[in-house]
Amino acid sequence: MNFKKLPLIGFLLVWTHFTFSQTNAPTTFGKGLFNIVGKDSSWTAKIGTRMQLLAIANWDDSNGKAFGNPEQNFLVRRARLKFDGFVHSPKLVYKIELGLSNRDISGGSQYTGNTPRYIFDAVVKWNFYKNFVLWFGQAKLPGNIERVISSGNLQQVDRSLLNSRFNIDRDMGFQLRHHIKIGKKALIREKIALSQGEGRNVTTGNEGGHQYTGRLEFLPFGSFKSKGDYIAADLTRERLPKLMMGFTYDMNKDAVRNRSNMGTYMENDIGLYSTDISTVFVDFMFKYNGFSLMGEYANRNADDPYAKNSDGSLTGDVVQMGNALNLQTGYLFDSNWEVSARYTNVKMDLDVTGKNPANQYTLGLSKYIVGHKLKVQTDFSYLTEEYGTNQLMYRLQLDVHL
Repeated sequence: MNFKKLPLIGFLLVWTHFTFSQTNAPTTFGKGLFNIVGKDSSWTAKIGTRMQLLAIANWDDSNGKAFGNPEQNFLVRRARLKFDGFVHSPKLVYKIELGLSNRDISGGSQYTGNTPRYIFDAVVKWNFYKNFVLWFGQAKLPGNIERVISSGNLQQVDRSLLNSRFNIDRDMGFQLRHHIKIGKKALIREKIALSQGEGRNVTTGNEGGHQYTGRLEFLPFGSFKSKGDYIAADLTRERLPKLMMGFTYDMNKDAVRNRSNMGTYMENDIGLYSTDISTVFVDFMFKYNGFSLMGEYANRNADDPYAKNSDGSLTGDVVQMGNALNLQTGYLFDSNWEVSARYTNVKMDLDVTGKNPANQYTLGLSKYIVGHKLKVQTDFSYLTEEYGTNQLMYRLQLDVHL
């Protein structure tokens, strides 16, 4: 991206706002920089931005020694631009989200045109009939709940080890979503997706097969306030107990990356090695009167996890198979301070990956100044790996949404 053009882009946004809109910037913090409505009300555009500024320190007891001097870092963890609204009809909505920080745009390769991966979301959603909504574009797949929760709406500084090892993230393709009410309160939601199977911003075409994802959610006590089932912490203080239970099955046919649609490409002497990779998620979210509890289980398997050359010899790449459990809870006080705790257990297949089981324990403290839009979060983690190195980690993060 040519940052010299940013002033021009800013000018064009302001000019468009004053020329074609009939409303100006919102007065409420956290609702976007601009809320633009076309003169004939046939389109809208909300423009927002957010950033996360992070300080982090890590200690380890390598070589059998006690925890020594920490490794420290300060960074812009995330910096995003977001655009959303509708075109032609409120039933045809769109979302575009761009990343600007180094961590956001890293991961470029020959499969992404050797360019930074700026685009996170670029998707159109069409409510074409009653409770049916068709998505087309690049967006998060209906995977584990922790991944679908926005990084700006997390209960602790960042997501768990389960998510970093097993999530299926974003991909390009179609999604169909539907919901139905059962009785007076209960709700069932179905989500299915057909995607390319190689993650976001891929430009080289379909190197492997395709990815098929299905998710079923059951909410026995009805909807959460303000879509709180996909927002961490009970900021709305649910007056009645609310529960969401979900199950996801994902099949990536002829996958060419070692973590389904993520991880490294499994290259061999004739191009890319492929195998079928399946991922299962079972999760839930419970909230009541400031208390929240989230649980997740993940499992990944492959038909043949060992990447091979055309003559059958091993390349050294393997599918990252295994399973993980993540439990997280928190309580929000009237002062908008929240204490939280998380336990994560990761068991990669030792015979395939050579990785030992690991446990991580995290205690967190958050101050929600303006909900998730302006908050300060800190957490302290202890990671223990069987026959490996134990680690301590401290993090402090400021989150600002405009």
